[in-house]
Amino acid sequence: MPDGGPRSRTEARFGTGFLTDTWYVAALSADLRQGKLIHVQILGEPLALGRSPSGALFALRDVCPHRAAPLSAGQFHRDAFGVETVACPYHGWRFKADGACAAIPSLTADQELDVSRIRVRRYPIEESQGLVFVWMAASPTGQPDHPPPYLPGVVGGAPKLVDRMVFDAHIDQAVVGLMDPAHGPYVHRQWWWRTAGSEHDKEKRFVPSDAGFTMVRHAPSKNSRAYAILGGKPETEITFRLPGLRWEHVSVGARQVLSLTCLTPIDEARTQVIQVAWSDHPAFTLLKPIIGAMARTFLRQDADMVKLQNEGLKRSPALIWIDDADRQAKWYQALKREWAQSRREGRPFHNPVQPATLRWRS
Repeated sequence: MPDGGPRSRTEARFGTGFLTDTWYVAALSADLRQGKLIHVQILGEPLALGRSPSGALFALRDVCPHRAAPLSAGQFHRDAFGVETVACPYHGWRFKADGACAAIPSLTADQELDVSRIRVRRYPIEESQGLVFVWMAASPTGQPDHPPPYLPGVVGGAPKLVDRMVFDAHIDQAVVGLMDPAHGPYVHRQWWWRTAGSEHDKEKRFVPSDAGFTMVRHAPSKNSRAYAILGGKPETEITFRLPGLRWEHVSVGARQVLSLTCLTPIDEARTQVIQVAWSDHPAFTLLKPIIGAMARTFLRQDADMVKLQNEGLKRSPALIWIDDADRQAKWYQALKREWAQSRREGRPFHNPVQPATLRWRS
C-alpha cells in the first residue's frame, strides 16, 4: 500500500537539515534585561541578542568583523545624538541595530574611512506573548513574510513554569520524540501518569493547522492521571507547528492551561528545549512545586531517552515508522519537505497534512 495507508511503513533518518525563512524561539522576554546583551546560537550561527537602554530589541551576528571578538561581551553605548550602539569589547567598534558600523574609536580625524560600509549581519527579531523570536533567513538580506505565531491560552500573567534543557540531538530527533504518542507507558512510567499494564487503545482526530497539525479537542485519556489535579472535566487540544513548536491548550470550564514546548536547533547535534506554562487555574498557585516537579521529570526522562537512542543512531540505521502511531512523525517530515520546496520555488506553502483519525495503544 502507499505510504500513509493504514498498514504501511516507511524508512526514515534523522538529521535532514534545518528549515530557514522561519521564526525560531531564541529566548524568553525575561531573559533580555534592559541594557544587557546575551549570546545564543541558532542553526549553528552565533547571535548577540539585546534590549537597548531605550527598550528596543535587536539581534546581530555575534562576531565583530575586526578581530572576531563576540559583540555579546561588549556594552551598549549612546552618543550625543541619542544613537544607541553595541560597542565591541576588544577595540570599541560600535554597531547599530541594523548592523551598520557607527564608529571606530581608533580612527584619527584625518583618516578617511566610511565606517557605515562595514556591517555585521542583522537578524529580524520580534517579541510576542513573552517569547523572543528571531527570523532565520536563507539569505543575509531575507525579511519575514509572516508574523510569529499567536498562541491560545496565554493567561494568568507571567509564566507559571519555565524549564530548559539542551537535548543532545538534531531537532528532527527531538521533535519526533516529543510528539510520539506511544512512548508514555515506557519512558514516563510513574504512579501519577502511567503505570505498568495501564495501556489501552486510543483514537484521536487530527486536522491540518497553520504550518502543522492539531489533535482536535477531546477529554484526556483515563490513564493520563495528572489531569486529575485540575478537577472538573478538562478538555485538551494539542498542536504542532513548524519549525518546532508544540503546545497543549487545556480548558476546564472558564479556566485555561497552556503548556508550550519550544525546540530550537543550536547546531546539528544539539537542540535547545524550553518549556513554558501559563494558567489562570488555582492549581498552578496552590500546587506549583508539585506540578513543576512533574514537568521537569517528564523533560529529563525524554532527554535520557535521547541519549540512549544516540547509541543506536551511531550505526546510521534506517528507521521503520508504522501507522498509526508514527503518522505524526511522517507528517513532520512531509511538512519540512513542503516548506523547503515552497521556498525554493517561490510559491505559497501548501499543508500536506490531511484530516485523519489515528489509533494506537499506549
